[in-house]
Amino acid sequence: MTMLEITDISASTCCAPLVREPLPVEEAAALAHTMKALADPARLRLLSIVASSEGHEACVCDLIEPVGLSQPTVSHHLKILTEAGFLSRSKRGTWAYYALVPGALDRLAALFTAV
Repeated sequence: MTMLEITDISASTCCAPLVREPLPVEEAAALAHTMKALADPARLRLLSIVASSEGHEACVCDLIEPVGLSQPTVSHHLKILTEAGFLSRSKRGTWAYYALVPGALDRLAALFTAV
């Protein structure tokens, strides 16, 4: 289950789901999976680099040097972020490009923000 499947938070929600009522077991498990994807310094850095890139998109070839990891390791981290619903992947020639999924960070933030 990806972060996008956790919950749909509408604008009419009075408060964050975590403070409104206890999470159901399935939602808690999905949220924990999503948070585990972010619980790595390299993945947080990669997500930040992609999110701050022009068009919120970056080639894997441009992500290797900034994080100081090998291409296979960077690709592994990007795969985890993609499976968690934070990034999307497209192939152009021999390179893979990763883009921030619109609203992915907003949906996660909304879970923790009490209004």
